[in-house]
Amino acid sequence: MFGHNFKCALKTLFKNKVLLFWTFAFPIILGTLFHMAFQDIESNETLDVIDIAIVENESWKENKILSHVFDELEGDLFSITYGSEEEAIALLNDHKISGYLILSDTLKVVVKENGIDQTVLKFVVEEITETEEIMKQIAFRNPMKEESFYQNLYSMIGQIQNENKVELVDISNQNLSYTMIEFYTLIAMTCLYGGMLGLYVVNQNLANQSHNGKRIAVSPTPKWKVILSSALAGYVVQLVGIALLFLYTTFVLHVDYGNDILKVIFLTLMGCFAGLSMGIMIATLFKVSENTKTGIIIAFTMLCCFLSGMMGITMKYLIDKNIPILNLINPASMITDGFYALYYYDTFSRYYFDLMSLFLFSLLMILLSIRSLRRQKYDSI
Repeated sequence: MFGHNFKCALKTLFKNKVLLFWTFAFPIILGTLFHMAFQDIESNETLDVIDIAIVENESWKENKILSHVFDELEGDLFSITYGSEEEAIALLNDHKISGYLILSDTLKVVVKENGIDQTVLKFVVEEITETEEIMKQIAFRNPMKEESFYQNLYSMIGQIQNENKVELVDISNQNLSYTMIEFYTLIAMTCLYGGMLGLYVVNQNLANQSHNGKRIAVSPTPKWKVILSSALAGYVVQLVGIALLFLYTTFVLHVDYGNDILKVIFLTLMGCFAGLSMGIMIATLFKVSENTKTGIIIAFTMLCCFLSGMMGITMKYLIDKNIPILNLINPASMITDGFYALYYYDTFSRYYFDLMSLFLFSLLMILLSIRSLRRQKYDSI
């Protein structure tokens, strides 16, 4: 009987076009929109090396501070071309550089148009000029000669660096992307939308919700076998939907979920179980129509996803900082945080904590569902 009901429930679910849309099509559509919206956001924010020119006149050659500073900045911030003023003007007119520097009494920045690169160049020059002026004042007040002062200053800095070495070890992922949180919340949303499958299969077995439920209520078959087999069918359908979403986002949208695939799969399985158990709980606990229950699931899911960062990636941080208890009871936040822990950290303590949180959430939903089902009685069917 268990297997027969499982197959029937599976066929029924795959014929329900509305459920298939929310389980299969909607997450893929939303993932595509995310990709279109965020694919260039980080590359556009990257600050490229700025092409500039420096007029190498006598004043520049004599100024050791500026020469040393721009030698240090070359390659990291600026790509520098040295030459005469005529050559610098020609490069600027040909749009091969963003601007050029010429030193006479003061360091002058020459640009042809306004832009981000020109603003950065102007800001850097202002900071260097102010710092140079401070150093000159210190040198003027120092009894040593200016040349001797600079040599001592460089020697002192080198000594401090040698005596206070700090080793920085980068253990984070080399492909950090803050837009990944959007796809994590998409997976979380898809897992929680499995609640609609749980709602549907339970409603089909409740006497006050469907004609099929009335027949089951008067049949000798134990109710728990029917509901369990139907819930298992819903879980299988949900797993098919989440698998399609993973395949699409990984191979079409090129979303990187990390290298530990088994842990990703296990987290997703637990997330789907949490969504399904939530739908079963709502189906059994709320004595309202099926449409109203569906609305409750969608509203709750979207609220959870909003708090976990779907509509704004800073929301998760704000909740963690100001109301951390919300993320501890939010199933979408547990799922996204589990992915976050796998992607960004080299330890699994946070990941296992999220798994345990999802398990406890699912267990609570199931216990509430069992309690509600056992109390249900009908005066007439």
